[in-house]
Amino acid sequence: METLSTTIETQPMVGFERHWPEYLMEAAELGSFMISACVFTALLEHPASPVHALVPDPTLRRVLMGTAMGLTVISIFFSRWGKRSGAHLNPGVTLAFYSLGKIHGWDAFSYVVAQFAGGLAGVSLASLVIGKGLGHPSVNYAVTMPGPKGPWVAFGAEFLISFLMIMTVLTFSNSKRLTRWTPLMAGILVATFISFEAPLSGMSMNPARTLGSAVRANQFSGLWIYFTAPVLGMLLAARIYVMRRGPHAIFCAKVHHHNNQRCIFRCNYGALE
Repeated sequence: METLSTTIETQPMVGFERHWPEYLMEAAELGSFMISACVFTALLEHPASPVHALVPDPTLRRVLMGTAMGLTVISIFFSRWGKRSGAHLNPGVTLAFYSLGKIHGWDAFSYVVAQFAGGLAGVSLASLVIGKGLGHPSVNYAVTMPGPKGPWVAFGAEFLISFLMIMTVLTFSNSKRLTRWTPLMAGILVATFISFEAPLSGMSMNPARTLGSAVRANQFSGLWIYFTAPVLGMLLAARIYVMRRGPHAIFCAKVHHHNNQRCIFRCNYGALE
């Protein structure tokens, strides 16, 4: 007898009809992230902003930016939509879980499309709200660009932080004792990376996040870094984790599964409890 899982793989429209709410949630989540990134970048970096005047030290401003975005990520993970869609927010995360066999092919494709759409829409909406200030050179639509050490240092930094993020997510989300803390750890890593890694690459870790800003800013220098390094880093982390622990140790593709929201993935989370 044909199972629902098989039907979704062989008849993509079945997957779309059943799972389109999760696709929209995924788009809205990254859109929200980008609105937050644009708002806080403008507040902290625009020379006319009172916050910029109060915090003249660029390092402290980065720490504040990291804290704001870390809290944004945590709030998205703990939101009702984040609990239901799994809150990937990132094509690299989706592809890593797909490589582990936890996501149907059509769902993975639709998540990636939704993430890119959400990133573009989020920056566009932020531009409407903030206005010309978002395009000021000091803000520049919150673009991510290689730092002064050059593109290969930026590539290596993006690869490393992406590797660390997925390794942490897999370690926490697949542990009965640690799983509920996965969103918190992911948020802490985002805050830490923005605070200390951003001078090297701008701290993207996400091709959809970078493209959303790049399109509005019409600035595509180094785009290849953000389309390759994060995905490669996350895929390698997923491979190493499954080689060490075995495929049976991967329970689901949700970043935060400690909730009662429905799950559209190849889920075995119940075995963790």
